[in-house]
Amino acid sequence: MSDPTPAPAEATPPVETAPQTGTPAETAGQTEAQPAAANALMELFRKNSAAFCLSAGLHLVVLMPLAFVKLYANLPQLQLALETFIEKERTPEEFTRELSLDTTISETQNFVAGAPVVSSAASGGSGSPAVAQQKIEQSEQFKEADVAVNVGNVDLPGLSDIGTDLGESVVAGEVSAPVEGYGAAMSRVAQELSRLMRENKVLVVWLFDESGSMKDDQEEIKKQFRKIYEELGIIREQDQKLKKEGEDILLTAVHSYGEKITQLTEKPTNDDKEISKAIDRIKEDVSGKENMCEALESVIEKYRSIATRGKRRLVICLVTDESGDDGVKIDNTILVAKRARAPIFVLGRESVFGYPIARMRYRDPQYQLDHWLAINRGPETAYYEALQYDGLHERWDTHPSGFGPYEQARLAKETGGIFFILPHEEQNLVGQAAVDKRKFDFLDMKEYVPELVPRRTYQETREKSKFRETIFQVAKGLDPQSKPTLNIAEHWYPAEHAAFQKVGQENFNRALVNLNLLSTAIKTLEAVRPLRAKETSQRWRANYDLALAQCKAYRVRLFQFCLVMDKQLKAKPPVSDPKHNAWNLVRTKNIVEPTPEQVKITKVDFEELKKNDKEAREEFEFVIKTHPRTPWSNRAEYELNTGFSWVWQSIFRDPRYDNTNFNLPKL
Repeated sequence: MSDPTPAPAEATPPVETAPQTGTPAETAGQTEAQPAAANALMELFRKNSAAFCLSAGLHLVVLMPLAFVKLYANLPQLQLALETFIEKERTPEEFTRELSLDTTISETQNFVAGAPVVSSAASGGSGSPAVAQQKIEQSEQFKEADVAVNVGNVDLPGLSDIGTDLGESVVAGEVSAPVEGYGAAMSRVAQELSRLMRENKVLVVWLFDESGSMKDDQEEIKKQFRKIYEELGIIREQDQKLKKEGEDILLTAVHSYGEKITQLTEKPTNDDKEISKAIDRIKEDVSGKENMCEALESVIEKYRSIATRGKRRLVICLVTDESGDDGVKIDNTILVAKRARAPIFVLGRESVFGYPIARMRYRDPQYQLDHWLAINRGPETAYYEALQYDGLHERWDTHPSGFGPYEQARLAKETGGIFFILPHEEQNLVGQAAVDKRKFDFLDMKEYVPELVPRRTYQETREKSKFRETIFQVAKGLDPQSKPTLNIAEHWYPAEHAAFQKVGQENFNRALVNLNLLSTAIKTLEAVRPLRAKETSQRWRANYDLALAQCKAYRVRLFQFCLVMDKQLKAKPPVSDPKHNAWNLVRTKNIVEPTPEQVKITKVDFEELKKNDKEAREEFEFVIKTHPRTPWSNRAEYELNTGFSWVWQSIFRDPRYDNTNFNLPKL
């Protein structure tokens, strides 16, 4: 906008002070009419000079402040709107993206960014300005603005450009991307690689877990490699930015790891057949160790200089079904990856809810007997937040958490990668039915995201909260790993009376001690109930609600064990089949009423038992209502459906379990 205030003075300057702008010849050639006109104008100006000066002054006083008011009203308002828009953008870990299963090769590009673009302070990116993944006209901030902004065209990229044209180094990690199989995951990896290749040539290193449980996964991935390279070829043909780099725009190396790391390709290659052959050479590591962090650091350091010399972007694709054995090194591994600017994409399994162990059924080839082998698969948090105990022994369940294991989810988040949650199509996974039954929606889970921060930071934050620290200490006090006496046998009691008497009495005595531990845990949790309302984290509220319900239910469960064990010790009933040689406890919803003698021994009467049972069920119902469609409600439903009591069942147990030395693998 032009400044109007100098105009009057410049339009009518006094003749006696105005400089001559014409040449002498031009001045001499003026007509005699010109001086007369000039004299008339001078006379007019003298008569009206006061009015002109007054008008100019008034315009100056009025218009100048108005000009500044408009500038200061618009520009800060625009800045405020943009800042507010970005600050309210959800952090990447609050979202999940479910990908459809599609094993056919895509013939068109469809770039979707891995996550919102964020600053390097948050995710280890390049530090470029944050941009929201949302059309500007859809933002509530701009709908509510009542000041017009006229500063020219403001162009922001749309969804198709986020993470593509803005550059490969500013996309934050995505910690939970459920997929329906390796085909869908490979399509997404192809899209991410093509996005990175728009800026640089790429060197991708595939790192495979050598554990025995990964054999089927390796075969499936090998089948899908053609898909990823065919799709990348189609993308390159359609994208001019990818054609200019030459035929070796993407190179691939393959390694595997267990206790040690193995190089499977002599050098990086663009031959997909050679890559498939490399996968065939993966051997099973018999040590049972998965040094994931050590392997990641090794391949990053090995290929970092190669990528730098070739002006390539280094990318790591980790394929594993376990959380690894060296998670204490995770912070250093993240630092190494950030220095190399290497995003880590993890194709892994969902973490067990609040528990580090899952169990796989293994049938030994010689005797065809089933065994249950432990594998590391969790928890989803830096330290456990849930009970490790199920009221009789350590947990045997495989309830899913909705998130990846803590270390792997952090790797994806901090390096700008993606954690792909592969489906639980594992026939030998104990508790598979419970896994198949549930499906957590990301909208339900957004308030329950784990804190993916360094362990020290996590612990310091937890210890500052009496509410959170109490939950942790209760779980720690009821951890069978640190207190083996919490473990009471549920299966395989000997049918022979003398042997049963010895084992049964030992477990009965343990149960009496553990009843007191549960009573103490309930009192401890009840004492901090008033702090629940002040807790800002819905996740920690859910942890408290479930832990309190479980402690009350487990007290009933343990008391019921005492009743049925006492009855079995005294009655000495025969087995239901002459071939049976053992007794198992089977869980039931039918509460057993204690005898007067049992009330005297346990000091718990039936009325108190019914009260505890009622309170436990009410607490579980509260969890289901307050935290619907989450792992907490899923676990509460499981507890209610399982029941808190027991019945005896005689069975046949193959004596070879006791008389044979099995050479079991370590998964």
